[in-house]
Amino acid sequence: MGFLKKFFRNVYHEETPAAPASSFEALNEDQLEAHLGVSRYGSFTLSDAVRPSYALEVVPSCGFRHDTYRDEQSNRNVPVLMASASREQLFETFMELLDPLGSVVDVVLETSHDYNSTGHQDLYREHIDMPILQSILWDFEDMLVNDGCTGIAVLNPATPQEVQFDEHKLLIVYGKELRPYEQVLSDWNIPCRDDMRFITEAEHVHSTNDEYIQEFEQLKMRLGIESDY
Repeated sequence: MGFLKKFFRNVYHEETPAAPASSFEALNEDQLEAHLGVSRYGSFTLSDAVRPSYALEVVPSCGFRHDTYRDEQSNRNVPVLMASASREQLFETFMELLDPLGSVVDVVLETSHDYNSTGHQDLYREHIDMPILQSILWDFEDMLVNDGCTGIAVLNPATPQEVQFDEHKLLIVYGKELRPYEQVLSDWNIPCRDDMRFITEAEHVHSTNDEYIQEFEQLKMRLGIESDY
C-alpha cells in the first residue's frame, strides 16, 4: 500500500501547543492501511497529499465558502474564498484562478519537509511573468497536487490579491474584489456552500516522500528561489 510507505504526521489543530492524542494511534495496521487507502468520498476524490480523520468528523466534499482574514498590520478584515475541488479538476481550477492576478506576480513556496523543525518555511520569488510561472507549474503538477508538505501562493502586491494552493490542496483567495474568482469556481461547477467545513477543521494526516522532496528542490531552482522569505 503506497500511502503507508510515505511519511505522515498528525496535524490536528496545527497551531495548538498541546494537541490531543491522535485517533490514528488506536488503529491496528490493517485498519490504518484501509483508511489511508480510501481516496473517494461519493463523487469527491482526494489527492494523495492528505487524508481525513478515521472518525470522519469532516467528510471531504466539493464547494467553496466566503470567509474573512484579519490583517493585524493594517487592522483590516480581508475577504477570503476557501474552496475544495475534486482531484480530477483541482489543478486546472488552481491554474485558472491565477489568471485574474495579472501578467507579473510574486510567488511564495511553502514547505514543511524538514521533519526536525516545527512550522513552515516560506521561500519568496518576486516579479515573474505569469505565462512563465504557469509553464513551470504545469511541469510539477504531480508533486504540487500530491505532496502534503508543499504549498504555493501567487500574489499581486499592487492589487493586492493572492491565490493559495496550500498543503491540504485547498484553494484560497484573498482580496477585496473576488467576483472573477467566484466565476472561475462556478465555471468548474464548484458550488457556494457557506456552511461547509474543510478537512483542516478536524484531525487529518499529510503525506510526502523522498521523490517529492527532490522535486521540490528542482522547483525552487526553476523558480530562481535561493533564500528564505
